[in-house]
Amino acid sequence: MLEDDFTYVLRKALAGHQLAPAEAAATAGIAEHAVLSFLRGTFCAETARRLAPVLGLDAEAFAGHADYHPQPLALPSIRQLDLPFGDGQVNAWLIKAGTDEVLFDAGNDTRDFLRALGELPERAFITHAHRDHIGGLDHLLEQRIPAHAAGIHGTIPMKPGDSVCCGPLVVRACDLSGHAVPALGYHIEGLSMPVLVTGDALFAGSIGGCATPASYQQALCNLRAALAPLPDATILLPGHGPATTLGEERGGNPFL
Repeated sequence: MLEDDFTYVLRKALAGHQLAPAEAAATAGIAEHAVLSFLRGTFCAETARRLAPVLGLDAEAFAGHADYHPQPLALPSIRQLDLPFGDGQVNAWLIKAGTDEVLFDAGNDTRDFLRALGELPERAFITHAHRDHIGGLDHLLEQRIPAHAAGIHGTIPMKPGDSVCCGPLVVRACDLSGHAVPALGYHIEGLSMPVLVTGDALFAGSIGGCATPASYQQALCNLRAALAPLPDATILLPGHGPATTLGEERGGNPFL
C-alpha cells in the first residue's frame, strides 16, 4: 500500500507552489469544483493531466497514479521492519553485511522497535531526526552501537559524501534535505543491486511533505541530484510504504 494516494500528491504539490485550489484550477483552465472533487478522493485522469504542468508534475505519471503500485521485490539481504506509527506505519531497514546486520532508522516507539529488531545491529544510520525515525536510537546508543547521522546528539557526525565500510558493504551519505533539514540518504554498495535508503525524501509514488515552498524546492533539487546518476535497477528503501525501484519511480512518481 502506498504511503500517499493521489490526493496527498496534489496537496503536497499545491503547498509546494503556494497555490490555492482555485488558483491552480484557473491556471489549468478547469473548474474549481473539479480540483476540489479530486482532493476529496474522486480521481480523474484528465484533471490530473491538466493540473500537472501547473504544479511541475509529470502528467502521465499523475494521470496514472490511482493505479500505480511498484512490483513486490524479493530482497534476500534486506529486511523491512514495518513498525506502527499512529494510524499508519514507519519503516526501519536491516541489511546484511557479511555475518552482521546494519540498521537504517529506528522507528517511532522503542518497545515496538526492539520487538521487531531482535538482535542488535553492528551499526546504525539515521536519515533524519523526526521522532518516528529515532524512537529506538537512545537504546542503541546506551548499548554502544555506533550510530551515524547529521545533526543528532550522541551520534557520529556524517555529512554528504562521507562513507563508512561495514564488512563487505560501503555506505555513502548524500544530501536529501528538504522534508527535514538536515537529512541524509544512504547509498549502499556491495549488494547484488545498488540500494539507496531515502528516508522521507521519497516514497513510492510521492515525496515527503515540506514545511515551506523553499523547502519543497530544496527537496526536489536534492532528490533529483541524488537520483540522476543512478541506474533504473537501484532499489529504493523509503521511510514509509513499500520498497520500490528507481526505474519504476521514474515512470510512476509524478514528482520525478
